[in-house]
Amino acid sequence: MEVLLLQDVKTVGKKNDLLLVGDGFALNFLLPKRQAIVATPAVRKIYAEAIKMRLEEREREKKAQAGKIAALAGIALTFSRKTTKTGKLYAAISEKVIADALKKEHNVVVPQSAIIVTEPIKETGTFTAAAKISGQEQQIKIIVEAANPSS
Repeated sequence: MEVLLLQDVKTVGKKNDLLLVGDGFALNFLLPKRQAIVATPAVRKIYAEAIKMRLEEREREKKAQAGKIAALAGIALTFSRKTTKTGKLYAAISEKVIADALKKEHNVVVPQSAIIVTEPIKETGTFTAAAKISGQEQQIKIIVEAANPSS
């Protein structure tokens, strides 16, 4: 069923988005809560200007996301961490740590949920993580070095 959102709905869309959703979802959730209306030709005509503005806003958002992906090209992050005698890290390098480092070192804000680490980074070496934004994916090189213990 095609609906027009009347307000922002988390994980679904923003106000004035035209969306195809399941009939059950629309009939049991969106429509009773007055979060959407069925996108009939009359509704489309009434909300035409708002729909057009939302489409333009989505295009701007896509361009901004593409700019983030381009900014991530060729980035390598280096972490210096304490290790055990066997070379294992005391704490793994997580998606949150990578997102914070991107923001701090390269001034690129990437949500933690957009960063994909295939296997936990728990030792020194070179690893690869990916950032997936708007369906596009960019590789990020992660270098983990052992910190020199200060005596």
